[in-house]
Order: sequence, then structure tokens, then C-alpha cells
Amino acid sequence: MSAADSAAISIAEAELLFEDLKSVPAIIVAVSGGPDSTALLVLAARWRAAIATGPQLIAVTIDHGLRPEAVREALTVKKLAAQLGVRHRTLRWTGEKPVTGLQETARAVRYRLLSAAARGAGATHLLTAHTLDDQAETILIRMARGSGLAGLGAMRREIELDGVILLRPLLDVPKARLVATLQAIGLPYADDPSNRDPRFTRARLRAMMPASPAKGLMRDAWRFWLAASGARIWR
Repeated sequence: MSAADSAAISIAEAELLFEDLKSVPAIIVAVSGGPDSTALLVLAARWRAAIATGPQLIAVTIDHGLRPEAVREALTVKKLAAQLGVRHRTLRWTGEKPVTGLQETARAVRYRLLSAAARGAGATHLLTAHTLDDQAETILIRMARGSGLAGLGAMRREIELDGVILLRPLLDVPKARLVATLQAIGLPYADDPSNRDPRFTRARLRAMMPASPAKGLMRDAWRFWLAASGARIWR
């Protein structure tokens, strides 16, 4: 990985990430408290402060009711949002949880709650913190499942979701740069153990990568190659 691929993101770069959103009325920023979404909130707040005028930012944290630590993490996000001058809401998934397909169901509920929050706040856009690493992992998972050409296109930067525009502004950004951004300002972030839980496909994939034959430069290069290949399918 080159130094540029692990460098903190500057305010000037943040302005480029969000420049198409200057004229929208309000934006929902999905923030779990992990490194990616925390960095997204910080970058969006920096951008909003730099342009002086622009959309209202509203940070929304979803508590899935699956981990007791989630309550504390949501409060931490709320405190950070207040420091950044951003409104914050915590929404909770209540009721029975499925025995199988938990992550898939949680994802569907999360997007349903986020899109409803956006419509209720008059926000036209919902931002999530999916990164270049997430894109590459998604393509690998779909390849393993025998996905067709459309599936190998993986995530798109912008899609319509229940009357709201779902935007992934960090989709071309390596996760390492987001972690570096937080480290540069000394900002801690939450660690969700489910990201390493071998019950889940994505966690198993991440665990396998350091042990694969692709080490050093090649281990980093796979992410860029996969993400770029997936993006070309949509062109």
C-alpha cells in the first residue's frame, strides 16, 4: 500500500467528496460509531463548515438490539455529533430477531429505518460509509456465490431507496485512509466484534485474507483491482 493510500483525508478532498450535495436541503449520515462511519461524519461536518452554507446534517445511529455495547456506542456518536454541530438521532430495532439470516434481516431493517428517518426530516440523501475495501469484499462474496454479471457489478455509488437517494461517497476510498483521518485528530472509534464473527460470510473472508498467498503489495492490490473491475460493469 502506498503512502497516499493510507494518508489522512484533507478538507479539500472532503469538499470534492460531497460537492454535489451543496444545494440539497438536508442529509442523513448513517453513523454506527465504527471507524468508517465516524470518519464519514467528521468529513461531512468539515465539509459543511468549510462551505459555510449548505444542507442540514443529521447523524442517525441504528441500535439493532443485538449487543449491549450498542447503547454506549450510540451515546458516543451523539456526543461527537454535538461537538461537530450536527443533530443526532438513535433509532432502535425492537421485537424478535431471526435465528437465521440475521445480518441480512438487520441490513434490511437498518435501511428501512434510515430511509424513513430521511423522509421524516425532509432529507433527500442518505449517506453510508461503504469503502473500497467493502466493495472488493462484496464482489468476492458474489463471485463465491456464482453471481451473474449484474451481481459482480457490486455496489453503486448512488441508488434510489424508498424515495431517498442512497449515496456512498467513500466507495473509492481505502479504509486505511479513514482510520488515518481519525488517528490524525486523535478520535477513537467503536470496534464491533461481529465484524470478526466466523458465523458471517464477510467476517470469514476478512479472516482468510492475511493467510492467503497474496501478501504485501499483491494483498493490497486485490482490493483495487476487484473494485475497479466491478465499477466497469456499470459503465
